[in-house]
Amino acid sequence: MSAVIKVGAVSYLNTKPLLYGIEHSDLVNDIELSLNYPALLAKQLQEGTIDMALLPVAAMPGIAGANIVSDYGIAADGNVVSVAIFSRVPIEEITTLYLDYQSRTSVKLAQVLMKKYWKLDVVFLPASEDYINQISGSAAGVIIGDRALQQLNNFEYVYDLSEAWKNHTGLDFIFAAWVANKPLPVDFIARFNQANSTGLAHLPQIIAQTPFPWYDLRTYYTENIKYFLDENKKKGLTTFLDLIK
Repeated sequence: MSAVIKVGAVSYLNTKPLLYGIEHSDLVNDIELSLNYPALLAKQLQEGTIDMALLPVAAMPGIAGANIVSDYGIAADGNVVSVAIFSRVPIEEITTLYLDYQSRTSVKLAQVLMKKYWKLDVVFLPASEDYINQISGSAAGVIIGDRALQQLNNFEYVYDLSEAWKNHTGLDFIFAAWVANKPLPVDFIARFNQANSTGLAHLPQIIAQTPFPWYDLRTYYTENIKYFLDENKKKGLTTFLDLIK
C-alpha cells in the first residue's frame, strides 16, 4: 500500500483482543496506530488527523463521510458490566447524574434511558476528573471502561446501561465500531477484519498478560463484550442513532 493509514483506538481492557490481532499481524507495516480516549478519537476523525478509529457510535452523525468499515467492534447483548450508573441510592431516588467525559455514547445512552426507560427527570452534570468521589446521596454517576470494573463492589447500586437498553428495546447495543471518514482499500479492510478475528482467537494469551484482580477477564471477554457486529446489533445501532437525533 502506498500511504500509511492512521488508526486510532482506545486503550481499555475491552479493546485488547482487537488490538492484539492488529499488533501481531502484517498490518503494523501499513498503519500508524495511536491510542486515546473515545471523545478525542471522535475529534481527530472529524478533523481528519486520523483515517479510521474505534469510534463511539454516538459521534458518527457529526463526522462527514463516517461509515463502519469492519465486522468487529465493542458491543453487548445484555449485561456489559463496564458501562453503568453507579449510585448510593435506588435509581428512582437519583436527582443528579454526573456524565463521564470520556465517552459520548455512554452519556447519550444514559440520557435516553433516564428519559424513556426509567422515566426520571434528573439534572445531568459534566463530570470532573475526580467525579467518582462526588457520587453520594442522590447524586449518581455514569462510569465506563476499566474504572467501572474497578468500582463494581464500591457502590450499593449499579445499573448496567446495556442491560437496561436490552430491557427497553429488546435489541443489542454497539458502543464502538471501526469507523472511517473516507473509502479505504478493500484488501486493507479484509486484512483488518482478519487481524481482529485473530486477536479474538488468542484470549488465553491476552488474559495471561493482563493481571486484573477486580473482575474475571474471561467472563468479560466471552460473555459480556460481544465483538462481532451481527444484524441484531446493527439494528440496535440504527434505533439508538434515531433516538439521539
